[in-house]
Amino acid sequence: MITEIGAVKVRGGEVLGEFQTLVNPHAAIPPFIAVLTGITNSMVSDAPSIESALPAFLEFAAGSVLVAHNAPFDVGFLRHFAAVQDLTWPTFEVLDTAKLAGRVITRDDAPNCKLSSLAQVFNATTTPNHRALSDARATVDVLHGLMERLGGLGVHTLEELQTFTSKVSTAQRRKRHLAEGLPHAPGVYLFRDDRARVLYVGTSKDLRSRVRSYFTGSETRTRIGEMVGLAQSVSAITCATPLEAEVRELRLIAEHKPKYNRRSRFPEKMHFVKLTREPRPRLSPVRRVLDDDADYLGPFSSGKTAEKCPAALHETFPDPTVLRLVRRSPVPRSLRAGRDGPLSVPMRWQHRHRDVRRSGPSASRHPAPSPR
Repeated sequence: MITEIGAVKVRGGEVLGEFQTLVNPHAAIPPFIAVLTGITNSMVSDAPSIESALPAFLEFAAGSVLVAHNAPFDVGFLRHFAAVQDLTWPTFEVLDTAKLAGRVITRDDAPNCKLSSLAQVFNATTTPNHRALSDARATVDVLHGLMERLGGLGVHTLEELQTFTSKVSTAQRRKRHLAEGLPHAPGVYLFRDDRARVLYVGTSKDLRSRVRSYFTGSETRTRIGEMVGLAQSVSAITCATPLEAEVRELRLIAEHKPKYNRRSRFPEKMHFVKLTREPRPRLSPVRRVLDDDADYLGPFSSGKTAEKCPAALHETFPDPTVLRLVRRSPVPRSLRAGRDGPLSVPMRWQHRHRDVRRSGPSASRHPAPSPR
């Protein structure tokens, strides 16, 4: 249960307002909690219930970023009671100062990352005492202290605060300007070195956000860190759909064979499953995708995996005539598979007949999908 809510609204280092209310839990407060917080049953007897306190807090906090020390704990309680009241939980950005301090504070700074310890490190004007408003005020000073330290490391935005890790070097962060000219659109991006050689090819539904993540703590793979260190430019190809982006990515990787792409560097070694368009369609693993009238499912990384696909489909649908394979969306002729590279097309199974029944002991384990 919640017995108190306290918050401080801050912008640009200036306090805009404060929120504080005791909450009647309609249950006895355990002695341990009463000793820890100083909140007694008599203090909350006339306090509002969570049904009125929570909407008031959400109105106060609207449009803000929620910052808390051990944020999942506090936010978890608030979300729980919002669900109990059938309140729509706003799409708050959440920042956890405890998690952030764990990446910044060393043992030389403080013995641990408790709020009380951090308040001493950053000379907070308020001493945390397990009361909501006092702890919120102390968290303001801790947040500003952490931001001041990280500002010298090139961390200036909320995204960079949330994803900061010491594993990402300052030099790596300084390259985030390479993402500035990219659009928020689906497509393919190519990292290049000082000689314009392609180092890495990737695809994303949001080119700018994805490329920017390579210069923050959300990308910590060692080899990718090495790649970013060599990168001098990033180019992008916008695509109409994510499917087109995936096709172009495969083609570009096949063409350039970038050093830092581990998967799909050799698409000619991939495996596919071919479905013929015959009265009784046949499913078979193949090594090449031809520009014929058949449909192809894949790619599969190994021949053994490709062999399992038709086996599973034959087990689930013993009669191949009841199935046909259709694409989710039309694929432009210019992007279909040919000699210049394979194509991975998302597929779905579609029933020709509404009623497909199976018999035998395994029928319950493999129910026939509903017709689409």
